[in-house]
Amino acid sequence: MRNPKWHRDEIILALDLYYSLEPGQIHGRNPAVIELSELLNRLPIFDIKPDAVKFRNPNGVGLKLSNFLAIDPEYHGKGMQSFSKLDEQVFNEFDGKRYELKKIANSIRNAVKDVNLSNKLYKIPENEEESGFVFKEGKVLYKLHKYRERNSKLVLKKKSQHLQKYGSLDCEACDFNFQVKYGDLGAGYIECHHKVALSDFDGRVDTRLEDLALVCSNCHRMLHKSFETLSVGNLKSLIKL
Repeated sequence: MRNPKWHRDEIILALDLYYSLEPGQIHGRNPAVIELSELLNRLPIFDIKPDAVKFRNPNGVGLKLSNFLAIDPEYHGKGMQSFSKLDEQVFNEFDGKRYELKKIANSIRNAVKDVNLSNKLYKIPENEEESGFVFKEGKVLYKLHKYRERNSKLVLKKKSQHLQKYGSLDCEACDFNFQVKYGDLGAGYIECHHKVALSDFDGRVDTRLEDLALVCSNCHRMLHKSFETLSVGNLKSLIKL
């Protein structure tokens, strides 16, 4: 069986390295390429690697970087023409945005530095309703985001703090209250959204109460759908239009 196609996260990391190399440095013997190969093998994305020996090995990583040569208008050679649509899409998306690319790539690296954390991210499932969403920062950082939202002790503290301050658990975006709508069945229910941008992960795993917002299920889904542009405050303003 063939190994899975390259994921968005992997292409982001490869493109970030591509911009730091000269064309003559793009090969499987380059220590930077070997280091990227090792990193790609640690990403908590693919549970099954049919051909583990060849999975993102240095030679394969070198070929992926050569694909960018074929896409890059500033390169006047030929490059490898077997690039994918996603290769070209990610390249064009970050064209002229190298700072943003570097920021996201570094956040992904930070997320997998901790082996224990990386193993926990493997266990975060990708729900069917999220399959249609395209997260600019990729799957690894989205899994990290969900992991931080599932800290049950911190969520309980956030709810207690909110109840003490406001007396009820209303959605911070639309004011929906589960207990008002569903009676005792909805008592104490509300979801937590982590407000810190995915690309701002700096390796700090602990989450502070002020990093969280209490939101209803619908608003939470909308916030997850538009990570790049939609904050809780922006969504609240949008609802009032």
